[in-house]
Amino acid sequence: MTHHHDRLLIIDFGSQVTQLIARRLRELSVYCEIHPYQNVSESFLEEFRPKAVIFSGGPDSVVREGAPRPPSAVYELGVPILGICYGQQVMMQDLGGKVEGGKISGGGGTAEFGRAFVTPTSSPLPILKGWFASGKEQVWMSHGDHVSELAPGFEVFGVSPNAPFAVTADQNRNFFAVQFHPEVHHTPNGKTLYENFVRLAGFTGDWTMGAYKDDAIDKIREQVGDKKVICGLSGGVDSSVAAVLIHEAIGDQLTCVFVDHGLLRQNEADEVVSMFRDHYNIPLIHADETELFLGELDGVSDPETKRKIIGKLFIDVFQKHANEIEGADFLAQGTLYPDVIESVSFSGGPSVTIKSHHNVGGLPEKMGLKLVEPLRELFKDEVRELGRELGLPESFIGRHPFPGPGLAIRCPGEITREKLEILRKADAVYIDQIRKHGLYDEIWQAFVAILPVRTVGVMGDGRTYDYACALRAVTSVDGMTADYYPFEHEFLGETATRIINEVQGINRVTYDITSKPPGTIEWE
Repeated sequence: MTHHHDRLLIIDFGSQVTQLIARRLRELSVYCEIHPYQNVSESFLEEFRPKAVIFSGGPDSVVREGAPRPPSAVYELGVPILGICYGQQVMMQDLGGKVEGGKISGGGGTAEFGRAFVTPTSSPLPILKGWFASGKEQVWMSHGDHVSELAPGFEVFGVSPNAPFAVTADQNRNFFAVQFHPEVHHTPNGKTLYENFVRLAGFTGDWTMGAYKDDAIDKIREQVGDKKVICGLSGGVDSSVAAVLIHEAIGDQLTCVFVDHGLLRQNEADEVVSMFRDHYNIPLIHADETELFLGELDGVSDPETKRKIIGKLFIDVFQKHANEIEGADFLAQGTLYPDVIESVSFSGGPSVTIKSHHNVGGLPEKMGLKLVEPLRELFKDEVRELGRELGLPESFIGRHPFPGPGLAIRCPGEITREKLEILRKADAVYIDQIRKHGLYDEIWQAFVAILPVRTVGVMGDGRTYDYACALRAVTSVDGMTADYYPFEHEFLGETATRIINEVQGINRVTYDITSKPPGTIEWE
């Protein structure tokens, strides 16, 4: 738990958008943590000492017996509380008001889903400063139940057609409650509401990446002491930032192991080795195991089998080289805060598996190593900001995500050296095109997949029988859902011409316009 910053506690009641609340607050330089309601006890509150509390939304009905509740002690902390959707309802129910069940929970109340417009009552409210410039505000509603009677001390400050208690507050206790979701982009002025709330709570905006960097360096030194740390380096943003941060803390006590499985993009291994060994002077083992990986993958076409082979070999190779480092007590990983949130999920389910290029699965226990995870309080955009604080080149910080199995899953069917070489060249041309047109930072991820089919073509006066490839580019916030990027036809035509002219072995180029869902971002 961080103790160097003012802290805001988000009590999670199971909303699918609780992470968005945290993102909005972090953008305001406010440090916050999400904790499931069942983990928030009176002793937890005493230790955490929040400066303010937010109750998230949730799918349950407060009128159901046994429905989720916060501990009663939270209302006695004397700090501002903001209840959102289910959070509003649970606050009313706990403090003496009433909630009426909607059709979903067996009541006769009116549900409300989607866009709605809130209008103010006559009284102003501090957290609504900057709202209602046009007389009303668009918000996003998503509730079956609704408040039917306010708790004592509360007043109404905003109404919508189906929510007569859309905004309520007890100003004497600084308790605020809204029926809508200010964290989603369908509530355009939601950020202002959060801004007003944290200002009223007295937050000074002391959560900066500069301050985090200094704190993290102190923590790493305290945790590691004079022992050694090994770090599995993929060349991706998370492991790169973690490695540079740890190196700044403990210098040559860190050794990075970069497993080159022969499935990287063009010049990628050279770039990673050059940056870490030459630019940062970080001790680095470059394990070039191309022959081993490609040998084991020879003749394999099933995508899941490919992943399992690559994952097992990666662990074997990493362990072999890590064992050469005497006195290594710690394994560094680029675990991020969304991974941590998932692992202590609202439902209390088992931890999810963190992505393969972050988590060298099972190794900490197998090798008797303790974990160093200096990014575990950060979201992805904060990791990029920390990378800038540490002076990493923008070319590394802004990189698109790259899968742990590398080009193996962009090469459906059997993997051959010839296909990998063709794929690397085509991908390099495509990314060069995207950069030249100034589109790289607009796109979440872009790559080429080489298809397991050959097609007839004509080049010059001759007939060709070469591979077809598919271009893929998507926009996304978190990779969970994605839309294809709407390139201009001129861009696609120009790119196809370049690939066919510059890459021997491809004579047909297609563009994949599938969204996720129903497709996935990667091809395998």
